[in-house]
Amino acid sequence: MILVIVVAALALLAGLAANRWLRPLLLSEDDDTGMAVKDLVGPLLTLTVLLLAFVLVTANGSYGKAEVASRGEARAVDQLVETAEYAPEAQRARIQADAVCYARAVRTQEWPAMSDGKGSPAPSVWSTDFRTTFRSLEGKPVFGMLIAADNKRSDEREERLTQATPSIPGAIFWFLLATLIITVTALGICLPRRNNRGQIITLVVITALLTTTLCIIRDVDRPFGGIVNVEPTAIAEAERQAVRDFTTNHPASELPCDDQGNRRAA
Repeated sequence: MILVIVVAALALLAGLAANRWLRPLLLSEDDDTGMAVKDLVGPLLTLTVLLLAFVLVTANGSYGKAEVASRGEARAVDQLVETAEYAPEAQRARIQADAVCYARAVRTQEWPAMSDGKGSPAPSVWSTDFRTTFRSLEGKPVFGMLIAADNKRSDEREERLTQATPSIPGAIFWFLLATLIITVTALGICLPRRNNRGQIITLVVITALLTTTLCIIRDVDRPFGGIVNVEPTAIAEAERQAVRDFTTNHPASELPCDDQGNRRAA
């Protein structure tokens, strides 16, 4: 984002400098003539609409899918905890404890890692523990329900991790940035050299708007690491409910993980 702002500012300065020193060599018009303010706005509106379209597509795509996957994963974890109520005492305690630890690992370790488009191995420790416990329930009525809930959790986590990586290819982003540079520089050259205060102000505003639009595209394309990001609210609520159920059913038992979702030493 900082790179976008710096490059856009340099493009604006280059356009104004070219207007001052290069324009007299290319054009033979008087210094007071040039593109009017209304002429500047027209062609730039098309580019602005194009960039905004990218913002809308990205916001409805990557960001929306990331939020849906996060909520779906939390619901699957909550379903695991509730379904475990139908399991025998030993398996119920282990599944509910693993659900708490899984939610903690996702919230405290995997969520920060997703800001860089990465995942964390910490939640996988507890998802493996789920499957180990399920094997002892094979053949029981609750087995199928637990498997279905766990498959849902796994699918939603995979979707969440997929959306953590940028969906807009780097080549497209650099193309948009190059378009911004060329447009701003060209408009700067076309400004009149005298009596141009209004045109300069308009060009600065248009540059700021286009830069902001491109920054928004960059931001929403990273739903877990930008200013407008998906918070771990749903998984935190699932963790809270899982802790409540575990504490209610097993008041004398201790969770097998710490507050970060790391397994305690035996």
